[in-house]
Amino acid sequence: MNLTGKTAFVTGGSGDIGGAIARELAAAGVDVAISYVGQAQSAAATADAILALGRKSLTVQLDQRDPASIEAAVEPVLQQFGRIDILVNNAAWNIGIPFPDLDALTADIWDRVLETNLRGPYLLARVFAPHLRRHGSGRIVNIASVAGLFPGGSSIAYASSKAGLIHLTHCLAVALAPDITVNCIAPGLVEGTRMAQRLPEKMAQGARKQAVLGKTASAEDIAAQVTTFCGAESVTGQVLVIDGGMPGSMH
Repeated sequence: MNLTGKTAFVTGGSGDIGGAIARELAAAGVDVAISYVGQAQSAAATADAILALGRKSLTVQLDQRDPASIEAAVEPVLQQFGRIDILVNNAAWNIGIPFPDLDALTADIWDRVLETNLRGPYLLARVFAPHLRRHGSGRIVNIASVAGLFPGGSSIAYASSKAGLIHLTHCLAVALAPDITVNCIAPGLVEGTRMAQRLPEKMAQGARKQAVLGKTASAEDIAAQVTTFCGAESVTGQVLVIDGGMPGSMH
């Protein structure tokens, strides 16, 4: 699919990975709306970068834990662009809690992680689906994690949320076919991001040591793969790992 003139909504566009995705899509000719929770200045910087690439941009404040906020996110995108072709579920939240410390992983933390990382993407897909279907070539790309493929990551809650997001990708690919493709990227450690900084150092060191390329994932590679998934005509329900080649995820 030629992406020129398409419109995307990238959640968490104020962050490191979301910003890279938004810029990569803009470079491919896509007008891009991005969401943010509290990082308005970072969101504005991403929007400025989109404009500098010659595409339209929009920032939308969005609380993924709030169904009403999700419902309200559609209208400003449609008012600004008149259409929506691509949804990238990138926004997430994590907290570093070692797996054995079950007492520290409270019900409130569990709910915040799962509501943000799993329920939010489902509700966004649901509310955007009628508009993504309209032109018969909608695209959803979910950003999960290698923690959803094997026990790892910042906490049990985070790993569970990303495992759920991976299977949600499979289920939505069936539910939304043939008008919308749904694919997923599962990054490993992405150095320098806010998410990586919340990862327990022992886990981060383990990821660095296991990566056969001698380096971990890059935001640029993740962004490039998002664009590839959006351009593909016959790919859906797939999960691609980007982690520097960790043997545990080579399956």
